[in-house]
Amino acid sequence: MLGEARPRQQLQALYKGRWQIELSFRDIKTTLGMEVLRCKTPAMVEKEVWVYLLAYNLVRRVMAVSSKWADCLPHQVSFKHSVQLFRQIAPCSPLTEAEYQRVMQQMTTIRVGQRPDRLEPRAIKRRPRPHRLLQMPRHEAREQIRQHGHPKKVG
Repeated sequence: MLGEARPRQQLQALYKGRWQIELSFRDIKTTLGMEVLRCKTPAMVEKEVWVYLLAYNLVRRVMAVSSKWADCLPHQVSFKHSVQLFRQIAPCSPLTEAEYQRVMQQMTTIRVGQRPDRLEPRAIKRRPRPHRLLQMPRHEAREQIRQHGHPKKVG
């Protein structure tokens, strides 16, 4: 239960597992581009999230296969590098067997370092955007611009 004392090693192991989950969320949001959802309706937003999760799992599956070829662990293969390879080969699809083997080999060329006691600051790295939030219907904002022009930049 919540009030029970836990051994220190068990808590450390749980935290390290949680860190891997945080890295996976970062891969989905930042590397795949899901920071901002583009759909407008709840049903389409749900579909968009499922597509991102499908893409994430497909990339991870291919990373697991390529790690067997290179005799390394799947979490040692760079997710970002793998996504970049997918984007390069997508127009060439389907691949020949030789091209497929070359991609599997290339996928494992960039490895993620082992950093078991890594510490990271809890801070937002993303910079604020230079534009204000639209706080009125778009058609009203357009009408205001027609009447008064664009607002002057501050700063």
